Amino acid sequence: MHQNKHQNKHTPVLLEEVLQYLDPRSGDSFLDLTAGYGGHAAAMLERTLAPSRATLVDRDQYAVEFLQKQFGDQVKIVHQDFLTASQELRRQDKNYECILADLGTSSPHLDNNERGFSIQQEGPLDMRMDQRQSLRASTIVNEYSMEELERILKDYGEEPKAKKIAELIIRHRPIHTTSQLAEIVKSAWRGRSRIHPATRTFQALRIAVNSELEQLEQAIPLWVDMLAPGGRLAIISFHSLEDRIVKQQLAKYAGNRYDADLRLLSKKPVIAGKNEKVSNPRARSAKLRVAAKINNKQKGEI
Repeated sequence: MHQNKHQNKHTPVLLEEVLQYLDPRSGDSFLDLTAGYGGHAAAMLERTLAPSRATLVDRDQYAVEFLQKQFGDQVKIVHQDFLTASQELRRQDKNYECILADLGTSSPHLDNNERGFSIQQEGPLDMRMDQRQSLRASTIVNEYSMEELERILKDYGEEPKAKKIAELIIRHRPIHTTSQLAEIVKSAWRGRSRIHPATRTFQALRIAVNSELEQLEQAIPLWVDMLAPGGRLAIISFHSLEDRIVKQQLAKYAGNRYDADLRLLSKKPVIAGKNEKVSNPRARSAKLRVAAKINNKQKGEI
């Protein structure tokens, strides 16, 4: 039952731009590291017509079940986080013409109050992308020290009132639900604001629970390695912390050096047009960066 509900709610961001830059051609191999509900993947496979050369990865159980229903056994579906999957594929010496990573949290996660991502709805303090892992937001909120909480809020939420919010969290323990936490954080801020005052705190907890930034830093070099000569890598990020990592890592592999691995296809991040921002609010903060593998000789060759 939940499958159709998910399908209706999730619209892939920057779909036309992804297709334009990845430029899939008939027979191309394709790796989607955050396949979610298959929006980008379905469009890519229409162009490549090569489902047997596609690998779709997701860490979320519901997404994996949905992908299995949508694509059957035509494609390879991997139920892992993108770093673990990348490490295994790299060990197998896999190469791909097109690699995509959409780092956003898909709408079904946010909209399902039982998952604990939403500020707007009452739910448990969970926030796990992979339901098999033990660390939840409730562990961080109720057991971490004042210093650890402050660091998480500062580093992952860029929260200016990190210290005050960490103090409030400790004072109100135990905290069991998303709405409890949202109210506690709100009390640190006076007056009205355009976004909910707890938005940065929830972002910080989600990143910490799912090791999002550490995984991204470690995974990008593997993606570069797995690109076939001339292959394209597209990464969509949704906040400045992710985008900074993507920008710095891609720049490290590109540039006017004889041994550069990549050529940047987008000097600036590609963003959604006006129409998409209206029809799909999630696209408003999306930034796409794309690079191509330079078809140079193997290092060490003369």
